[in-house]
Amino acid sequence: MMTLKKPKMTLKKIITNKKFLFLDRDGVINKRKVDNYITKWEDFEFLPGVLDAITLFTKHFDRIIIVTNQQGIGKEIMTIDELEIIHSMLLETVLKHKGKIDAIYYCPMLRHEKNNCRKPNINMALLAQKQFPEINFTESIMIGDTKPDMEFGKNAGMFRVLLQNEHTTDDDKQWAETSISSLKEIANQLK
Repeated sequence: MMTLKKPKMTLKKIITNKKFLFLDRDGVINKRKVDNYITKWEDFEFLPGVLDAITLFTKHFDRIIIVTNQQGIGKEIMTIDELEIIHSMLLETVLKHKGKIDAIYYCPMLRHEKNNCRKPNINMALLAQKQFPEINFTESIMIGDTKPDMEFGKNAGMFRVLLQNEHTTDDDKQWAETSISSLKEIANQLK
């Protein structure tokens, strides 16, 4: 007896059926400083096409949320005030390009601290859902560039998209449901 396989949904179909977008920050929105931290706005560099992509996302998704691990605070490399200046400038720049980010959640804790809020734990997703009760994780996409981002998405029940770059490992890939090379690639699916 022959069984019929269900046709796979295309990325475009998956994206157009989702209402909420969760984005990692470093390596997805801005250029990552490998083994270092963005500690001031002058060090923050948007990746190519990101601002245009967020403008398109704003028209499609009901909510856009950034979730970012920021243990530079826990290491006392930067302060919460310095991080909040960076995030304020990020939001202002996105707004100038006719885009909108609804909220940015960050975890300042160190990786080794117990019961911490860092991805892959879903504390930041739960905070977003508390602030925006309409958020349904099964109607959400998580885009990140590392294994903890993908685990975060899986732990919350989101569709997981890995943004691949020169630092992507096979371990990162195994947690993703699909991969892209830039946010622009996802935005093009919404045109």
